[in-house]
Amino acid sequence: MKNKRSALNANADYRVAQKVIHWLMAILIIGDLYVAQKFGGVMTDVDRFESRSDHATIGTVVAVLFVLRIYLRIKHGAPPLPTAMPAWQKTASHIAHWGLYLLIGVLIATGILTAINANSVVSPFGRFPLSDGSGLESNFLFFRNIHEFITNTIIALIAIHIVGALYHGLIKRDGVMGRMARFWKSEKAVKRSNA
Repeated sequence: MKNKRSALNANADYRVAQKVIHWLMAILIIGDLYVAQKFGGVMTDVDRFESRSDHATIGTVVAVLFVLRIYLRIKHGAPPLPTAMPAWQKTASHIAHWGLYLLIGVLIATGILTAINANSVVSPFGRFPLSDGSGLESNFLFFRNIHEFITNTIIALIAIHIVGALYHGLIKRDGVMGRMARFWKSEKAVKRSNA
């Protein structure tokens, strides 16, 4: 019986650093979404202003990890998709991944622009004020609305990403999910023999 991962073009997966960044970003984004959801609830101005700084702190860490992730993706690429995967699924996979990267970049940019135009001082780590709290309300609302729209779009793409990963891991069992799930090691690409 053939190894199930032989369906892949090569026995390769992402580099360990790529996997660690992927999972750190996933955990931090979920945490940041939780912090951001508090904004819509009833809270004092002091709590709201502190939550904005907490949100900006997590967002800053995500931004740094995002830059590293893009750098590593460009430097090391991604492992090949299974040869048996239909062309439309390969195309959809590439569009979804690069679309997610683009949206995260826009999310970071609109987050910074929202903070700059906030009516309170937003200080990631409590040390780097992005504004003095005298921003224009119209600009704040404009960028915040874009930020919220992109957030909801990213949530939808993440849900699709998770469904796709589970499909490959539980139904197809073609090794695609394991390339990111085995974060403790990285398999190098090897040439397959015809034997």
